[in-house]
Amino acid sequence: MVPCANPQFLRTLPETDLNYLSLAAAEEDVGPLRALPRSLKVLAEDILWRLPLEEARRELDALRGEAGERQISFAPGRALLQDFLGVALMTDLVSIRDTIAGEGGDPRRLDPVIPVDFVVDHSLAVQHCASAAALVLNRQVEMERNRERFAFIKWCQSAFGNFRVIPPGRGIMHQVNLEWLSHVVRVQDGCARPDTMIGTDSHTTMVNALGILGWGVGGIEAEAAMLGLPLEFSPPRVVGIQLTGAMRQGATATDLVLHITEMLRRLGVVGAFVEFYGDGISALSLADRATIANMSPEYGATCTYFPIDEATLSYLRMTGREEGHLRLIRAYAKAQGLWHDDQPEFAERHFFDLSEVAPSMAGPERPEQRVALKDVPRSFQDRLARLGIAGQADHGAVAIAAITSCTNTANPVLMMTAGLLARNAAQRGLEPAPWVKTSLAPGSRVVTDYLDAAGLTPHLEALGFHTVGYGCTTCNGNSGPLLLELATRIEEEGLATVAVLSGNRNFEGRIHPSIKAAYLASPPLVIAAALAGNISVDLATEPLATDSAGILVYLRDIWPDPAEVADLVARHVTAELFKASYAAGMETTEDWEALPSPSGDRFPWDRDSLFIQPSGFAAMSPAYGQASDLVDLRPLLSLKDGITTDHISPNAAIRADSPAGRWLTERGTPPNRLGNYGLRRGNPDICARGMFDNPLLENEFFDGERGNLARIDDFSGSVWEVAQQQAQLGRGLVVLAGHNYGAGSSRDWAAKGLRTLGVVAVLAGSFERIHRSNLIGMGVLPLVFIEGATRFDLGLQESRPLSIHVPDEGLSPRVRLEARAGEQHVPLRLDAHSEAEVSLLLEGGLLPMIRRRFTGPVDLRD
Repeated sequence: MVPCANPQFLRTLPETDLNYLSLAAAEEDVGPLRALPRSLKVLAEDILWRLPLEEARRELDALRGEAGERQISFAPGRALLQDFLGVALMTDLVSIRDTIAGEGGDPRRLDPVIPVDFVVDHSLAVQHCASAAALVLNRQVEMERNRERFAFIKWCQSAFGNFRVIPPGRGIMHQVNLEWLSHVVRVQDGCARPDTMIGTDSHTTMVNALGILGWGVGGIEAEAAMLGLPLEFSPPRVVGIQLTGAMRQGATATDLVLHITEMLRRLGVVGAFVEFYGDGISALSLADRATIANMSPEYGATCTYFPIDEATLSYLRMTGREEGHLRLIRAYAKAQGLWHDDQPEFAERHFFDLSEVAPSMAGPERPEQRVALKDVPRSFQDRLARLGIAGQADHGAVAIAAITSCTNTANPVLMMTAGLLARNAAQRGLEPAPWVKTSLAPGSRVVTDYLDAAGLTPHLEALGFHTVGYGCTTCNGNSGPLLLELATRIEEEGLATVAVLSGNRNFEGRIHPSIKAAYLASPPLVIAAALAGNISVDLATEPLATDSAGILVYLRDIWPDPAEVADLVARHVTAELFKASYAAGMETTEDWEALPSPSGDRFPWDRDSLFIQPSGFAAMSPAYGQASDLVDLRPLLSLKDGITTDHISPNAAIRADSPAGRWLTERGTPPNRLGNYGLRRGNPDICARGMFDNPLLENEFFDGERGNLARIDDFSGSVWEVAQQQAQLGRGLVVLAGHNYGAGSSRDWAAKGLRTLGVVAVLAGSFERIHRSNLIGMGVLPLVFIEGATRFDLGLQESRPLSIHVPDEGLSPRVRLEARAGEQHVPLRLDAHSEAEVSLLLEGGLLPMIRRRFTGPVDLRD
């Protein structure tokens, strides 16, 4: 770890024998710090710890908004990886190790310099459900179908230092992070320091609820951070949100976060730090705060930071942390101005009244589309109209009802409410409609423990909500097959069905490729939707079903008493449960121990593997040559606003008639074993063929048609096929898009795949933060339309040549460029924010840069 660069600012932390870098002590030398928002104080501490005083002064001036467009840097204390992105990330590093060894170097030079936790939580699919055997059977399927991937991960566990693996079945990374990994304050070189981190998942921000600064990054940025290269970015805009009032009875934390998501997306906080303050925070439990912070990517914020207070310490105590460490957290937070009592200054403030929260869902295609419960049926009819589907009585059948995801299963009040609602429904003899696929996938084993202790598990199981596993399932597209009868009707009759889930993502095509709409809802409302069986039922006012006595049952009839919920949480969600669960072991399982894996410093690639292959990206030449125009380009796609990484590089099931599906079946994979793209992200051949393979994608060059479609000149086909044909002609490609291009998950394949297709630039109205960084990390130019221009000003058709004019002096941060198509000249800005990002573009991306640094005389850590 890096020693303190400014020891003159170290002071003794009150009530401890540790030192800490005191921001108050540094103010005389570097200017005011104590009035900064708390999240910026954490960045200030990191800057002063790492950088010589003069350089630190310059970055702190930028942090306060006093240095123009100067960048700041941040070196996170640890990294958290999940397996969908983590496997692809590690194949990059292992491939570079091979290059180092091939040039006579020591491959062990390339090793993480910060602690890395790799949580295997994204590989679980709901193959089996609604039975007592579902948990065991899904685990067996998971281990069998992921044997190659897991063997690779297990090899990484032994081959890399500072690298810990938490195997499948132990929980979702964000919940494990809250309950076990996070310390809030860490000790380094006899000094107390803030616990900071990055994660290869957008929802890493859930940890902000603990007062820990961290956020999601793409795998490319994570590789840099793991190897000791600080992240560089523009000083963040900090948006203060003051909470007032109190929640009304009947409203849940899920309803609260859907209101906040709607509000913040409307305000426009993409790339900002959101920081909550005010007396209203005291009304929120730590779990409620985590539910809000988890959804940061849904409203586009980099992070959503909460102050440290008594609720923080109570949660840490409840989850089994030691009292001595809690005293350290209190002492550090108070000394450094991170405790809730300190009131920072915000240049931008907004207010949110908790009393306005009402029962809601979000959908039918985006998390920010909050809909009052009574308006959900109408929102689905609007969705059918947009899809050009004529209404019929059976449309809207609930195909999937899933209590899943870290977002809400980390909240004991929500889970107890769901359990009690299930009890009340079961006592009335209610059951879900027979076509609904029901499942319960908690983010932590502790959820099962407290539901068992409260006697609620049998009632959930009576309604088909059996535990199917502990991992990221339906929310991440690992829904498994639909129930056969409904799947047949979808195929034969074109039935438009929906999913209702307690997750954070409902983008088009994400949950299941055969489902036309998806709604986010609290766990109890997921159960209610399963009982109703159709999204066209108004859950607020219409009966859910008829009970065993023939009496109509409304949601209000089975909604639990809040006092009973509070009583069960107080009695059964205890420190003893958390301690017992985590004491049972997090770093291995019997299945993991029994899994054979290779050994040695270099991985023995199986060239016939359809899961794990060398990445090859580090050897790529730059997509852009210095000081030259990009000419003879063709637009591959023209896309609307809000294109997500689920449109660009789907996680969902691989269809047999897709380019990836055909490639796999040609190599002997049975059609029912194709799996999903996430599981095969360690194989570049498959992921490249999966680019834009979303059945609901709209390429504007195909009026009224949806799907994986492209056309240039007289050649049409899938995006992959058209890109290959253009590569044979030696042409570069561009993608045109509207605003918020790249929203959603932090998957680096959405950028890697573009390079593989031959895309040299994306021209968009605006970019979501992580995807913009990923494009730069892969050497693809992110270009933003300026001065009111849009993609339509180019007057483009899919076959019309396009060029991008670069000034004679070449690329520089935010330089003005120009797109030219015939007589149309349209202004653009390079969306690179620093000289370091421009250097990455010129070098062809981060991976070629890492390869050159580690195969040369100097490595990144020097």
